Amino acid sequence: MRSWWRDLTDLVLPAECGGCGRPRAVLCDRCRAALGGRTPRRVRPAPEPRGLPPVHAAAPYADEVRAVLLAHKERGALALARPLGEALAGAVRAGLGVPAARGRSGIHDGTGRAACAPVLLVPVPSARRAVRARGHDPARRIAYAAAGELRRTGVPAAVLAALRQRRPVADQSGLGSRQRLANVAGALAVAPGSARLLHRGRIVLVDDLMTTGATLAEAARAVRAAQGPPGPETEPAGKGREASSNSRPAFVYLGETWEGSEQRRTPPPVWSGADRQPGRTAKEADGESAGGTPGVVCAAVVAASPDAFGIHRN
Repeated sequence: MRSWWRDLTDLVLPAECGGCGRPRAVLCDRCRAALGGRTPRRVRPAPEPRGLPPVHAAAPYADEVRAVLLAHKERGALALARPLGEALAGAVRAGLGVPAARGRSGIHDGTGRAACAPVLLVPVPSARRAVRARGHDPARRIAYAAAGELRRTGVPAAVLAALRQRRPVADQSGLGSRQRLANVAGALAVAPGSARLLHRGRIVLVDDLMTTGATLAEAARAVRAAQGPPGPETEPAGKGREASSNSRPAFVYLGETWEGSEQRRTPPPVWSGADRQPGRTAKEADGESAGGTPGVVCAAVVAASPDAFGIHRN
């Protein structure tokens, strides 16, 4: 009975810090500072894959940060999703040029005017077999936490889980940059019914980790293909749907979502630029949303290879 009670307590109050192992802390102050205590920076892998959007990362993938990500991803320390989401939200803000100060200031387009489109976080999907083995999708869970943090600080944000795997890919842990590019080439696609949702906001690709940038570059290619003219890359036919971990249309969730049961605490509003800016017609708003910011705006990750922090060509 005592062992059972200890296991149940650990689900609510972890036995040790996910970064350093300090007892009775989800994340101690030192590890929290390592994860999100610095200003997120633009990161670039070398070589840089073609089509990779600008990427910002909250921290280098080393030491405590590496331990926290692995604890969440591989050991099911789900309580770490919130601090990881806060770090990811900081990287998203940096990519969009949004001030990090708390408060309902919203996002701006660089001219002082509020940007009309919400931020849509599009997580890079995990392989179906990996989700089964882990019991959750780490990047998607962190994305939901990041969207919640962005909304709390005045940035209209939602998660759009639009990407699916068209075919299985090999484990990339032992592959080099060129091998990873070949491994993921053409592996991702936008799920049926989701392409139209990509025009409803500013797309930010999100993941927990970037090493060579191959997966983010492939995700960007898939999103751009879906936003273009209809074709085989936009919505794959039967073969791609069978390989997908979930072929149902993805929906934009602006409220907190229970992963697994997919129950919404609050219904998602219908975004309309005309609703947010008086004097603009729905037709004008739709035209700006569809053509004002085409493709992927940027990408954001919790952590990136330390070498990627040392390469800056801004």
